[in-house]
Amino acid sequence: MDEEQALKAIRGEIDALTDDLVRVLNARAQCAIEVGKIKRATGATAMLYRADREADVLRRVRDFNPGPLSAETVVRIVREVMSACLALEQPLAVAYFGPAGTYTHAAAQKHFGSAAQFRPLPEIDDVIREVETDCAAFGVVPIENSLEGPINVSHDLLHASTLIVCGEVSLPIHHQLLSVAPKIADIRQVYAHSQALAQCRHWLDSHCSQANRIAASSNAEAARLVADKPDAAALAGTIAAELYHLPILASNIEDRADNTTRFLVLGKVPVPPTGDDLTTLVFSTHNRAGALSHALQALASAEISMSRLQSRPMRQGNWDYLFFVDLLGHQQDPHVAAALQELRNRTATFRILGSYPRAVF
Repeated sequence: MDEEQALKAIRGEIDALTDDLVRVLNARAQCAIEVGKIKRATGATAMLYRADREADVLRRVRDFNPGPLSAETVVRIVREVMSACLALEQPLAVAYFGPAGTYTHAAAQKHFGSAAQFRPLPEIDDVIREVETDCAAFGVVPIENSLEGPINVSHDLLHASTLIVCGEVSLPIHHQLLSVAPKIADIRQVYAHSQALAQCRHWLDSHCSQANRIAASSNAEAARLVADKPDAAALAGTIAAELYHLPILASNIEDRADNTTRFLVLGKVPVPPTGDDLTTLVFSTHNRAGALSHALQALASAEISMSRLQSRPMRQGNWDYLFFVDLLGHQQDPHVAAALQELRNRTATFRILGSYPRAVF
């Protein structure tokens, strides 16, 4: 068999597999429609989106995947399929800290898939209010960055809100140099959020030293500003490049490759246990020596690991603090429930903000 015949045979197999894929995708969509019909027939009024069910499916896909596609790629594809199928029955409204094209937008899309109805809002408290008033089913807000630390306003608003933490998103932050300029040497201004400019300082010094650096309110806003400036560039993510039709002149130019931001998904419906969960809570202690150590011993004695401990001023008096904790396990797990009750007994104020599946990727 010559080369042309071999290619023709493989292309024929690709076409047949593509036809099979289309049939399977539509069969999957029909199953989603049937689920919706059954729920409505039995009087169920809750939303069709189930965070626990989605986490279970995506973990199974991740663990089953034989390759050659990476597990992360397969999970992303299946999440998009699930998002599209859900949209046939119940389009999901998701508010996020905008504007469009930000990393929070990318995080929301990573978690819910691109078929959700995304609503950018200018402030984090606007996102929370949108969910509290049922204008959106979920909200996505940043909570911490691996280089810059906690997002203080998110912690303060989360403590004041009645919303529940329903999920988490871990997003590697990769800055792209976006511009309509034909080459980097033509760039005279670089726009970005001040943090992005700082995180790419060494690369800019080495490759784009001729350009002035101009701070913008967000990287997405920077991308919007340079969309029609032939001598300007923006530092932003790939979602901004797509949104504003900007070519990527240089990829992943951040000085540190381990820059990651963690986001929380906020909603109103508690998430059942999945077997691989986190619980987020907040408490304050009595003002006496060793109070924090005494409180946390409730978790240590139960051999429950914390993945995060963050303090914030209570703003009700000098030197009084709230402590935000992420721990491994679900509040309904018997050993976790017992430890949380003991922790409650040892603290001045105590509230569980939510239990939710750990991010698949």
